[in-house]
Amino acid sequence: MSASALPSSGPAAQGVDPRGVHAFLDALEAAPGIEPHSLMIMRHGHLVASGWWAPYTAERPHLLYSLSKSFTGTAAALAEADGLLDFDAPVISYFPEFEADITDPRSRAMLVRHVASMASGHRRDTVDEAFGRDPAEPVRGFLLLPPDGDPGTVFAYNQPATYTLAAIVQRVTGQPLTAYLRPRLLDPLGIGDVAWRRDRAGRELGFSGLHATTDAVARLGLLYLNDGLWEGQRLLPRGWTARASQPRIPTAGAMGDAQRQDWDQGYGYQFWTSRHGYRGDGAYGQFCLVLPEHAAVIAATAATEGMQEYLNLVWEHLLPAFGPEPLTGREAADTELRERLGLLALPPAPGRPAPPERDRDWAAAAFAPSAGTGPVRSAGLARDTDGWMLTLTGEGDRPDHPDRFALRLAGKGWTVAEEPVPTAVSGGWTDAGTLAVEVLFLETPHRLALTCSLADRTLTACWRTQPLHGGRLVSLRAPRGSG
Repeated sequence: MSASALPSSGPAAQGVDPRGVHAFLDALEAAPGIEPHSLMIMRHGHLVASGWWAPYTAERPHLLYSLSKSFTGTAAALAEADGLLDFDAPVISYFPEFEADITDPRSRAMLVRHVASMASGHRRDTVDEAFGRDPAEPVRGFLLLPPDGDPGTVFAYNQPATYTLAAIVQRVTGQPLTAYLRPRLLDPLGIGDVAWRRDRAGRELGFSGLHATTDAVARLGLLYLNDGLWEGQRLLPRGWTARASQPRIPTAGAMGDAQRQDWDQGYGYQFWTSRHGYRGDGAYGQFCLVLPEHAAVIAATAATEGMQEYLNLVWEHLLPAFGPEPLTGREAADTELRERLGLLALPPAPGRPAPPERDRDWAAAAFAPSAGTGPVRSAGLARDTDGWMLTLTGEGDRPDHPDRFALRLAGKGWTVAEEPVPTAVSGGWTDAGTLAVEVLFLETPHRLALTCSLADRTLTACWRTQPLHGGRLVSLRAPRGSG
């Protein structure tokens, strides 16, 4: 189903000062640790500003990481409304086949609302332990790990808690999350294709792995801002948004970082409480900010380890831009902002054309990692009538599952290719003996920096942001054939 456009307006007509949006864009682009990919700002139900930093585009899905959790929590709310799930029921009651194995009283006392609010009683993220203990059924692996405290008394950002919530939804509905959400949420909201990563048992992860557009994130945020109503139709149970956004468990100090003020405000049902409003968020800067006090929603994707810094910039620059009344006489400023948003682009990696005096040396060069292992096993460079082609072979390459692809070096700017995974590449020669390129994996927040040295035929490859799901280079895309 293709999405109808969100209602749009100039920012000034909705009481948003364009100068504040400019200031936010300036700050984002000046922050050395933030690579913005997209931004959508909603006010009073209208899209007042949106832009994508090329080569990222509006129609391309983006890996949301833990922002996926907010979609899982929404699915749980719908399953409850359908009479299929009870937030006050014991988790073990949905997995009777594990009854004999799960003997710890705290594990048996764990309720659905505890896993929905990250209050399982564990004091740590148990993802490696749960999946390692029982890879075929991680829910059983999770329940076999005795909680450190009584469920409901301690917070820990614990991936298997959401995985278990997602497993319950999929079990009671008999459908993957995407299939269950399609007629109840995605289609009514006008959200097109989404795709969710699955585990080895074929279950959609729930806690991470959802690929969706920024537009989809904005629509979810707007639905929550409007208390579950969409164009006059009630999609979410009355009162659910208040339940989901109300802090269920204190989080102060739980993340172990004094510079994460917006993670110290409490956790609801798969949403964080923020210093302003509440939010779903995912690793490396995927955000759905719902700001009821400003009648605003901010949806964004990025690549950054400085997520608190990103939020600080929102509070510093965007919040003051939200005024109580429409602004008059700002038509020229609205136009200037719209033009700027249409020209957003990530700067290409620096580099010069191939040095003519070493052309023959580079024309059939092969490179191997200089030390240890990494994401790239080998690289080769070749010249054809269209220029230079850099071929990479990933560390996971096998004859039955190839992990290799070719990158066209086309000089200035980013060169985009769709297969075998959507990528953009830029860069060039930094001197006669060194080739340096940057590779964006366009359906993820990930960028690979690659340097080839002609002197010793070695390469180095490092991630600017480390992929959290592991796997091969060719897996860095939205799964195909999902919802």
